[in-house]
Amino acid sequence: MTCKIIGVLDNGVHGLTSATLNTIQSADLVIGATRTLSLFSDQLKNAEQKDLTAHLKDVPVWISAALEAKQQVVVLATGDPLCHGIASYLYKKLAANQLEIIPNISSIQLAFAQIGLSWQDAKIVSVHSKDASEWTKGAGPEHGFYPLLQALFNSDKLAVLTGPENSPDRIARMMLIEKLADQFEISVAENLLCDDEKVIHGESVAYIAEQSFNGNDIVILTRKQPNQSHILFGLQDSDFHQRKPDKGLITKREVRAVSLARMQLKPDSIVWDIGAGSGSVGLEAARLCHQGYVYAVEKNPADFEIAGKNADQLAVYNYQLINNKAPLGLENWPTPDAIFVGGTGGELADLIHLCLNRLSPEGWLVMNFVTIENLTTAIETLKNLDANWDMTQLQASRSQPILHMHRMQAENPVWVVSAQRKSI
Repeated sequence: MTCKIIGVLDNGVHGLTSATLNTIQSADLVIGATRTLSLFSDQLKNAEQKDLTAHLKDVPVWISAALEAKQQVVVLATGDPLCHGIASYLYKKLAANQLEIIPNISSIQLAFAQIGLSWQDAKIVSVHSKDASEWTKGAGPEHGFYPLLQALFNSDKLAVLTGPENSPDRIARMMLIEKLADQFEISVAENLLCDDEKVIHGESVAYIAEQSFNGNDIVILTRKQPNQSHILFGLQDSDFHQRKPDKGLITKREVRAVSLARMQLKPDSIVWDIGAGSGSVGLEAARLCHQGYVYAVEKNPADFEIAGKNADQLAVYNYQLINNKAPLGLENWPTPDAIFVGGTGGELADLIHLCLNRLSPEGWLVMNFVTIENLTTAIETLKNLDANWDMTQLQASRSQPILHMHRMQAENPVWVVSAQRKSI
């Protein structure tokens, strides 16, 4: 005997085969959300009903007890139970041979059909969860809409499952804040297959931001122009705004490349950039770690403003910059997989100690130095902390025109120091 997880639509009995309807009618126990149970109230007069709303953790217990008592159990899910539905959760809690899926057409399929658009290439995102609150500029992975923002920057077509609080108008307001509104066409399908079904198509994101919705909606977003690929690594120094009292205050491309390589970045790495300067290292790290996030700090107000301009110019979304003197502000940052130190405010030894303590076990601390004094302090501190470390000196020369020929002009030497916590 198995528990049947049945996908239902908002047209109730009219959306089921006779065999599936008979399964529901003959069940001893039917579990579902308030709305789905109400759709079948006339069919459930002889069955015990349990409302799973706010009781999701209890559902596996209810199922196990009913199966042990040899009862026929049905769980009513919406659409396809394995597409952001309850079935995936139940498969994690119960044995596979205790469950049987009877899927239906998903609400996503119905929504795309309403506007006549193919959906096999759509990225599916769900914000049908707890209230995420309104989006604010600079919000990061802690916000419930952050996965949606990731998908918006990286996808050409999206289907978004919404909820009562995380509604289409809230999504539209986030797009306005992040200056994405003009890049997408938006459609909203509400109460599909119901008498009050509503489909909004051809209106602007700004229009949707001012409307009201009940949360039983699908949002479809299609990019007006396909997303253009961009350089992930090795941007020219001239691609960045720089403060130039003498020479550009920027980690030069050759040093930047080696530093990023030594950070051992992964697509989902969490990175700290301390002493961001123009932001060049942190911003390239953000591009490389498109599933991760970069937290940057810069104490100089002028450089802070420049780094912010560079983030906007490069359309980097997974990047947060604060104007402060490290280590102030770092206490609330999540555990980093890599830390880059491009500049310090004088307390280098204490900063190294803090960084190594906060790093993930396999994480790397990478530091750039141009003065012998700071290099000496760093090496002595790493020795005292019994850290694993190594050092590379870089001195690049770049070609410069001279008359009809070229000569080589040397850049300042830079020491790249890389360190990890001592393995236990």
